[in-house]
Amino acid sequence: MSGTRTVPRTGAGAWLPRLAWAALIYNVLVILWGAVVRISGAGAGCGDHWPLCNGVVVPQSPTLHTVIEFSHRLTSAASGLLAIGLVVLAFRSTGRGHPVRLGAVLSLGLIILEGLVGGVQVLLGLTADSTDPARGFVQGIHLANTFLLLGALLLTVLWASGEPKLRLRRQGLVGAWSFVGLALLLVLGMAGAVTALGDLLFAPADGSTPIETVKRDFGVTATVIENMRVVHPMLAVLTSAFLVWLGVFLRRERPGAGTNRWSAVLWALLGAQMVAGLTNVVLKAPAWMQLTHLLLSCLLWLATVMLVYRALTALRVQSHAGPAAGADFSGSDGPGRAVRNVNL
Repeated sequence: MSGTRTVPRTGAGAWLPRLAWAALIYNVLVILWGAVVRISGAGAGCGDHWPLCNGVVVPQSPTLHTVIEFSHRLTSAASGLLAIGLVVLAFRSTGRGHPVRLGAVLSLGLIILEGLVGGVQVLLGLTADSTDPARGFVQGIHLANTFLLLGALLLTVLWASGEPKLRLRRQGLVGAWSFVGLALLLVLGMAGAVTALGDLLFAPADGSTPIETVKRDFGVTATVIENMRVVHPMLAVLTSAFLVWLGVFLRRERPGAGTNRWSAVLWALLGAQMVAGLTNVVLKAPAWMQLTHLLLSCLLWLATVMLVYRALTALRVQSHAGPAAGADFSGSDGPGRAVRNVNL
């Protein structure tokens, strides 16, 4: 396939895809552990100190909250070490211009940014029981960066495995609608992060109905974080409907095994996520349900990135004798038929 860059399968090159997979899976686990920190209220376990914990490198006689927060910092630091190893392997095993180098460097940069956002949250005291509206904003930024990090790691996995580089130009409506879908999912995730924070800080009273909770969220004394809680389910319905349509659209415009497979995975995850969201509301957001909802969100984001990637790198067979406007033809498979190359 045109645009495919091979990676040596000996020496450092043999370890590159394995390390990329390990970094992706490990970071999903770190994200879930970060949610445990929030749910348990342990975000202030190291006080308002960062990167130190309670003013020291290793806390002495730590409380449970300190252990939880400090362990999260250690696991986050380990993800940084993995990213550094990924960059080193990428540069040792591939030549100049190979996309896996970009993926590895981008992943490392986003991990560093992830740590900085977390540090700002601690230093500003936007942890534990803080209801400052700025906490909701930082929480949303944190989630957006997390999704972008997972996307970068997934692309690194693909490129480390010899998959083609993305071509963003001349993708037409396929590219435009694909990025609308990704943007909607990103905004939905940010809204979900604020909603999860609201569920933690303003847990609905026992016996209250969802309607009563919504009324309270818009009461005279309600905060901005409470006001935002109703936005997430509304966005969820809108985004889900768009992603279902996007899967159908991409199947038609860029037919292929990859597009068909990942659109089906996307639809299945959308169904599971809608069930999880409703269950979360009915059960009043227990900790295990919040973690399940977050895990499904990560998987849904990764599946959408995969679907878009497969669509943008698909080979489209034209049944016309002449090229379409703006098409880039790199080969032919018979009289009157040409293969359009949409990869780099």
